[in-house]
Amino acid sequence: MTDKKEVFDFWNEASCGEDMLLSHANKAGYEQQLSERYLLEPYIQDFADFSSSTGKKVLEIGVGLGADHQKFAENGAILFGVDLTERAIEHVTKRFEIFDLSSTLSVGDAENLGFEGEKFDVVYSWGVIHHSPDTPRAIEEIFRVLKSGGHAKIMIYHKWSMIGFMLWLRYGLLRCRPLRSLAEIYSLYLESPGTKAYTVAEGYELFSKFQNVSVDTVLTHGDLLTSKAGQRHEGIILDIARAIWPRFFVRRFLSKSGLFMLIDAEKP
Repeated sequence: MTDKKEVFDFWNEASCGEDMLLSHANKAGYEQQLSERYLLEPYIQDFADFSSSTGKKVLEIGVGLGADHQKFAENGAILFGVDLTERAIEHVTKRFEIFDLSSTLSVGDAENLGFEGEKFDVVYSWGVIHHSPDTPRAIEEIFRVLKSGGHAKIMIYHKWSMIGFMLWLRYGLLRCRPLRSLAEIYSLYLESPGTKAYTVAEGYELFSKFQNVSVDTVLTHGDLLTSKAGQRHEGIILDIARAIWPRFFVRRFLSKSGLFMLIDAEKP
C-alpha cells in the first residue's frame, strides 16, 4: 500500500487545478480557474447539483482550489471542507475571504474524518478518494458521517478508459512490457503515487452498503486529448497524438470509456 506521505507530498507541491490560475492567487485568478474548470468538465455542475444544496449540511472531501466549494457556498449550503494538505486549505480560505463566503475548513484525512456520525446531508468528492491508500476505508467514513437518506456524490477513476489505454501504450507496450497491469500503470504514472482506478462493477461493490446507487462514466478532455494531460505528462509524442487522435470515433463508439466514474449513492 502506498505511503500516505507520498500522496501528501505530491499534492502539496501544487493543489489540483493550480495550473489554471492566471499567475496569482487573487480574485481574477480564482475566477479564471473556475471558468476553465467548468469549460473543461461541464458535467460537474449537473452531477454536483449545487442549486439543490441550499440549507443542507454539505461536506466536501478534497477541496483542492475550491471552485466546487465556492459553488456550494454561493447556493447556500451549510458548508464544511477537508483536504489532506494545508496548501489547499490556505487556498480555499483565501478564496472565500476574497468572495466573502463561509465554510468550516480543516486539514483532514478521508480515511479518518473528524466528524460525528449522521452529520451531513451530502458528502461530495470529485477525484480524490482514489488517491487515498485505503479507498474502501474512506467510503466507510463517508457512510458513517452521512445522515440516513443523505447522498454521497463521488467521482473516482474508471479503469477501462482511453487514458488508461494511452498510459498502457506508453508505459507498457512501448517499453516492451505489454503484460504490465493497468493497476501498476495507474499507480505509477497517473497523478499521485498509488492512484487507483475501478471497473463499474467494482464501483457498485465499493458502495454496496448504500441504496439507490447509480454509476456512470463520462469521456473527459483527457480521454479526448483536447487539453493538457495533467501535472505529469507532456512532450512531442503527446503533441502528435493530440493532432491525430480519432475523437469522432471515440465519442461515437467508445463513449463509456471515459476516465471519470460518477457515483451517486443514498445512505439507507
